[in-house]
Amino acid sequence: MLLQCKNLEKHIGTDVILRDVTFILEEKEKAALIGVNGAGKTSVFRLLTGEWQPDGGTLTLRSDARIGYMQQLEGFNKNAESAAAETGSAQAAAGSPDSASPCQPVSPLTLYAELDSVFEPLKRLEAEIRNLESEMGALSGAAQEQALEKYARLSHQFEEQGGYEQASRVRGVLKGLGFPEEEWDKPLRNFSGGQRTRAALGRLLLTSPDLLLLDEPTNHLDIESVAWLEDYLRGYGGAIIIISHDRYFLDRVVTKTIEVENKKTAVYNGNYTFFAKQKAADREIALKHYLQNQKEIKHHQEVAKTLRSFKTEMAIIRAKSREKLLDKIERVEKPDSLPANMRLILTPKISSGHDVLTVENLRIGYGKKVLSENISFEMKKGDRTALIGPNGIGKTTLFKILVGELAPLSGKVREGVHVRVGYYDQEMQLRSDEDKTVFQELADTYPKLTQTEIRNVLAAFVFTGDDVFKPVSALSGGERGRVSLAKIMLGGANFLILDEPTNHLDMFSKEILEEALRDFPGTVLYISHDRYFINNTATRVLELTPEGLTAYLGNYDYYIEKKKELKNPLPQAVAGGDTAVQKLSDKDEYLRKKETESEARKQKTRLARLEAEIASAETRTAEIDGLLSRDEYACDARAAAELYAEKTALEEKLLGLYAEWEGCHD
Repeated sequence: MLLQCKNLEKHIGTDVILRDVTFILEEKEKAALIGVNGAGKTSVFRLLTGEWQPDGGTLTLRSDARIGYMQQLEGFNKNAESAAAETGSAQAAAGSPDSASPCQPVSPLTLYAELDSVFEPLKRLEAEIRNLESEMGALSGAAQEQALEKYARLSHQFEEQGGYEQASRVRGVLKGLGFPEEEWDKPLRNFSGGQRTRAALGRLLLTSPDLLLLDEPTNHLDIESVAWLEDYLRGYGGAIIIISHDRYFLDRVVTKTIEVENKKTAVYNGNYTFFAKQKAADREIALKHYLQNQKEIKHHQEVAKTLRSFKTEMAIIRAKSREKLLDKIERVEKPDSLPANMRLILTPKISSGHDVLTVENLRIGYGKKVLSENISFEMKKGDRTALIGPNGIGKTTLFKILVGELAPLSGKVREGVHVRVGYYDQEMQLRSDEDKTVFQELADTYPKLTQTEIRNVLAAFVFTGDDVFKPVSALSGGERGRVSLAKIMLGGANFLILDEPTNHLDMFSKEILEEALRDFPGTVLYISHDRYFINNTATRVLELTPEGLTAYLGNYDYYIEKKKELKNPLPQAVAGGDTAVQKLSDKDEYLRKKETESEARKQKTRLARLEAEIASAETRTAEIDGLLSRDEYACDARAAAELYAEKTALEEKLLGLYAEWEGCHD
């Protein structure tokens, strides 16, 4: 056992933040810490690192265990010295855990040197080994033997600690986190906040602590880097606890899920998908038991009340007996109420034509810098399309061109008939006076709405009570996102263009948005790094590269499957003897998908026919067995022989049918 938390409590003033945090983490175990925004996940991390001391319960950590903590940051405008001081105090309290935070004063080192500095103790050890090598030539006798013994011991220590692998580990982490080699020698201070976050994560991974605490580690990573991080963490030699809203990431990495809800924890021994299914089943069972218990209690109460109303001695005796029985009934605790969730219904005011958007030979970029070119695609009514690609490739730039905020370097964009666009900006900067309240933001945008209608819409997005009077300037990123989604819902658009709509949404709110998009009768084009979200909503994936777009008719898993196929294609002869892989067009993908569906239908029909024939042959064989047992056939050799011959033929036919049926399932 590496870590045990038992009945941990934390109070801030008179408020109880956590009241029953209980779980065990074994060595090398990978766990997710999940819950709605504000449930207390980061508070649990603060208890684990020692930044906070519990007000109740016990926390037991293996005495020699080292903790590494990667904290989530909403932005990079915090005071660096203050943040560094806070981190330092946390380290002291937690037994000096390694901590990754780009809010600390930026290192003067280059990117490579910053990550490589993790191995300073190994470098000093290597220097000591090299000094011994140079000194041993001048030694003899006992001094030489002593030096040789020390050399062997230090060399073994150097090898055991991975001294010969340090350079390859640094290079592997930098490449995995999406840093091109030409950036490795740049000073860290020249990088953006998001890039420094990635660098901090890389440095933390290289320190290899016994327990990694990662708070939203996939923020600022593109899909390829997230996939690399998944593989890295799955093979990591220590234990990990991850806070993340990336459900696909959690499914691939963790084997235990710890949920924080209503200030206490519940443990599920499985990944996120297992948790979601088990949680729903457990809640349904608990609610059923509670309602049955309440029904039984109410029944006995009403019987006792009715008996007492008769006011006869016998009736009162029976009423008392019933009340004693009532006292013995074990009360089932009412299940915790579900956290407040968005309720999102997207309804277009008018229907668009079949052709929604046509993009021809678009070239995008800024000035002379071209991000991508040869971009051509179409959007049809009802399409739900995900646009993916590495960070910096121009996805947001493309969206800004589609909605008219930027002009393309070349090419054409044409909207179809009756197309009404609703655009969700990744930056989520509400284009309004920052002094406006949330209520005023919606009231000014839609002046025909009544106060009741506005409050109902805001309540659907978890703005209740005095929350509706918060100024826009005081809203968090997630709250701004919810207001923007509320405005889109009221706008009645039939073509939604959404740039990272799941950013800052908790898992439960993401599921509400997924359901709304699946039920939306219009057209959707969105950018997302959330592969679980893409799997649940997309009917097509567009991959943006510097050379253009590649279309995949399916969700994210289908995209991954096709990418694997394209990595190992059959060679195609071209001029000069070279080979090439031709990207699949929308039409090619459509035809291939239709062919696959047709084959599936044929297979289903074939199986149904085989199973019907097998059932018929088996029934007739059983009938013949029954006939052969009758007396009349015992005395009629000719008739019996005919039946036996028919049975033999049926059995041979069945052998063939069984073989064919099994072949359909191979």
